[in-house]
Amino acid sequence: MRVKPVRWQGSDEALRAVQVAFDVEEAVLEAVRTAAFKQHVSTSDQIRQVLGLATTAKPKRPRLTVSLSAADYEFLAKRYGLAADDRLAIKERATRDLIAFAGKPAAATKKNSTGARKPVRGSKQNN
Repeated sequence: MRVKPVRWQGSDEALRAVQVAFDVEEAVLEAVRTAAFKQHVSTSDQIRQVLGLATTAKPKRPRLTVSLSAADYEFLAKRYGLAADDRLAIKERATRDLIAFAGKPAAATKKNSTGARKPVRGSKQNN
């Protein structure tokens, strides 16, 4: 058996974790999602809290995720007037749309080292 690099050895526990889906009524879904939203935690962390399981205390990057198909990229490329293979530009424009949806001007954000956008301190739009 090959020895794993040291930086990979910490991922062993995560690789053994199993995602569990709970088939519950809409009211249960809504209650868990609402509680998670109010506590600023993920639905997964809210479920872990309800079940009495440990949650990680380390801060996570706030982000939203969605799966996009090739057809989705084609649609968004046409919407934004971009090439369908320019996925980074499409992501940036979609990010602006999400920020606009939330009512925050895109000019009040900038990219950090991971490519995610974060508020600019002292920006007039953030006051």
